[in-house]
Amino acid sequence: MQIPDHARDVVERLERYGYEAYVVGGCVRDSLLGREPKDWDVCTSALPEEVLRVFRRFHVIKTGLQHGTLTVMSEHRPVEVTTFRTDGSYSDGRHPDSVSFVPRIEEDLARRDFTINAMAYNPARGLIDLYGGQDDLRAGLIRCVGEPDARFHEDGLRLLRALRFAARYGFAPERETGYALRRNRHLLEHISAERIFSELRGILEGRDALSMLLGFPELFTAVIPELEPCIGAPQNSPYHCYDVWTHSAHAVQAAPADIILRLTLLLHDIAKPACRSTDAAGIDHFHGHPEQGAQLAERILRRLKSDNDTRRDVVTLIREHDRALPQDLPAMRRLIGKLGLLNTQRLLEVQRADLAAHAPEHRESWAADLRRAQALLAEVQDEPPAFSVGDLAIGGRELLQMGLAPGPGIRRLLEQLLREVQDEQLTNSPEALCTRARQLLTTPQA
Repeated sequence: MQIPDHARDVVERLERYGYEAYVVGGCVRDSLLGREPKDWDVCTSALPEEVLRVFRRFHVIKTGLQHGTLTVMSEHRPVEVTTFRTDGSYSDGRHPDSVSFVPRIEEDLARRDFTINAMAYNPARGLIDLYGGQDDLRAGLIRCVGEPDARFHEDGLRLLRALRFAARYGFAPERETGYALRRNRHLLEHISAERIFSELRGILEGRDALSMLLGFPELFTAVIPELEPCIGAPQNSPYHCYDVWTHSAHAVQAAPADIILRLTLLLHDIAKPACRSTDAAGIDHFHGHPEQGAQLAERILRRLKSDNDTRRDVVTLIREHDRALPQDLPAMRRLIGKLGLLNTQRLLEVQRADLAAHAPEHRESWAADLRRAQALLAEVQDEPPAFSVGDLAIGGRELLQMGLAPGPGIRRLLEQLLREVQDEQLTNSPEALCTRARQLLTTPQA
């Protein structure tokens, strides 16, 4: 393993002072997978006060001193240093009530969640792998250290962490771990909304979110109960080949790994079961599901403590996801004026992913409209912007100078000018706009 200098220096300094030290956990896992670790963590036999003494000339942050964790700034980069420890009972199902410092790395590794996270490495001693973490990396498995039920009862968030690691690496929960995931889903009731949302985000952004959504729907409905009616909900239509849940899962996977797009696609059809009607020919229809879905998503994301920007954009995209796409430049300009450029780009991505989860034989006709909209969007982006009244070359000040009284009439006149610019009836220049504004002001209204 190649350890970067700032982390190697921490390990070597602790060893020079007579303590054992290892890089541990996620940085070892990612290094063995050939990935560059985001963070480097070190565990050591040194007690916290001894770590402070070893690094007395360094900037040290007392991150979690009661749990034996300090952050050492080495070469201006953080290295988290934690004393070997065992955990006491977890009465809240999330955090240990107490920790005990221990002298051996083996005792510390025994408390960790999954085998792929329970490995440690020292340049002189090599890899410490007591639970088959390397074998599970090769096999692509997420396996609990020890008895799965016990691991999950210690910390219910591990249920979602297991799915996050599996989605990120394209792994699968090992059989007994998988059974325990489903069996213990009720433990998620005790986890804070913020932590659930963070883990949900990691799952949805993973490269194999599809397998987690289809393989463990019980865990997703445990945190978003409103999804439960979607599982197995039929879509009797020639345009669909999946039930609502399976369609949504495939649409998530078809989208870029962006949380706004993937949350939108997870929730975009959430109101379909409630909006379903069947006509005389046996064809299902889902009138009103975008608006009802947007309202449901608003409540769900507030409950999960999503940030405001994410919630606003996801709700907007769900509300708009079923709209007919613009097929000419004026309509595209108006759509951008309504949604903004970024959300218009996102809407096209949402519809592309949604279409990919429809019946293959009916995709092409819609795909042609989507390609046309994408071409129009690219063309509009090459133009000077004229998406909102703020993009016009004149504003309210010029209209006041023409004698228009302050009030809503100014906004109405600017919106009329914008429509004519977007429809290519008028150029967006001060001269043309002022001339047209005078015409409108002197023309009697019908």
